[in-house]
Amino acid sequence: MKAYEVCDTTGLDGLVLNSARAEPQPGHGQVLVRMRAAALNYRDQGVIKGVYGYTKFPVIPLSDGAGEIAAIGPGVTQFKPGDRVTSTFFVNWTGGRMSSDASRNSLGGMVDGVLADYALLNETGTIKIPDHLSFEEAATLPCAALTAWNAVVETAHIKAGESVAILGTGGVSYFALAFAKMHGAYAYLTSSSDEKLARALGAEVLINYRSQPDWDQDILKQTGGVGVDLVIEVGGAGTLERSMNAVRPGGTICVIGALAGAGAINPRMINRKAIRLQGIHVGSRDMFAAMNRAVALHKLKPAIDRVFNFADAKEAYLYQQSGRHFGKIVISLAA
Repeated sequence: MKAYEVCDTTGLDGLVLNSARAEPQPGHGQVLVRMRAAALNYRDQGVIKGVYGYTKFPVIPLSDGAGEIAAIGPGVTQFKPGDRVTSTFFVNWTGGRMSSDASRNSLGGMVDGVLADYALLNETGTIKIPDHLSFEEAATLPCAALTAWNAVVETAHIKAGESVAILGTGGVSYFALAFAKMHGAYAYLTSSSDEKLARALGAEVLINYRSQPDWDQDILKQTGGVGVDLVIEVGGAGTLERSMNAVRPGGTICVIGALAGAGAINPRMINRKAIRLQGIHVGSRDMFAAMNRAVALHKLKPAIDRVFNFADAKEAYLYQQSGRHFGKIVISLAA
């Protein structure tokens, strides 16, 4: 089969197409999935640069993919050949508290991912696709969508009438906006691009943080000095203190990324405002199942910026690096 492999930490130069890789065969409790689409996350840029110190090379990249079951191994009871499925980000975190070894068993970084003709997955590392979604749309769900669902629903328990500030317009931010609106929340959205803000349907307040660098003060003013119930924080140290200023006393900040870089943080406001600062690392299969029920009920459609052909996978990585996209970038593996 054809499969992309990250062979070293030299960036895109280390991403190589192997056209003669052996097709895997499912063992006990495993399924073989004929991949039809895969989606990029910011984490995938870190994999090709060797950011994660315990990645074993070569590794097939990307955690997020969708396709159909080609074969099942002994003991598989939940799936049959022909079923439309997606991967799950973690191989073995099915429910409950995050397992201690979950991060070392994540697709496309620590174990082989889905940027290949076929992917060998555990039965518990696979989940059915909502009927209304295409393979390309479903491929966006395993990481970005589930991360947003975990933050907005599982962690913050956002309810109708509450308020959410969402930083950025990438995949996680788009899904966070969609899930916040699904639950009746009032949404503030920040971006450096007026064009991207114009595409973000549903947010009540749009803030360009380049023209309004004190966006936290703007949110405080609009909330009568109280602040929002939840901040979806994707910037890291570069934005966290503003997020702490913008959140209400007793509110929640879900820390998801570090796009604005690392640095020192003054923790005083966390204590003074009794802020819950919660790291979000995707989510479990049980959370994924709950999210899929909501996605199916509301017929939610992901925002896909561009779809690249399998042969143009490197161009998809480069496009993501440019930061010009709104929503998700997908690679098609359609026959």
